[in-house]
Amino acid sequence: MRRRTTRVTATPAEVARALPGDDLVPDATTVMDRAFTLPAPPATVWPWLVQLGKRRAGWYLPRSVERWLPPSRRALRSLDPRWQGLAVGDVIPDWGGRDETFTVTLLDPPRALVHTSHRGGTDLSWALCLTGADAGTRVQLRLRLGPVRHPRLVDTAGEAFDWLTVRGLAAGLSERLGG
Repeated sequence: MRRRTTRVTATPAEVARALPGDDLVPDATTVMDRAFTLPAPPATVWPWLVQLGKRRAGWYLPRSVERWLPPSRRALRSLDPRWQGLAVGDVIPDWGGRDETFTVTLLDPPRALVHTSHRGGTDLSWALCLTGADAGTRVQLRLRLGPVRHPRLVDTAGEAFDWLTVRGLAAGLSERLGG
């Protein structure tokens, strides 16, 4: 049986286009774009993104990865109504550290969800944007950081970590959506 690989590479056109939230960190030192296609329409994908997060539905990883995590650290495999009431201004705990959080800055269902945060001296925005595609939904994620104190570290280790986590998210969401 051939294993399917989840690609998380944004196209040049996706990287070049403006996304909601770009104006929140206008002079970003680092911008990371990832994109993938899911086998469901945007209205079906949207509720999964709304409930995403630490102490919420979790970070959707595939079963093959989650089996190595303690059951209490595994993400939900279904939609949960208690996490569907996300609103602008809501604060969501983040995995970036015990006290790190994201604030919901923009909600445009089922097209865009934008979070912001401030870490040390760095502002960041994280946009999750959905576009209908022939095969279902194209999901584009853009992380904007600025100013970054150690850009070479972010451009190497940060890029690798971002790619790995988004690849896990893409595979986990695809699995949950029946792809």
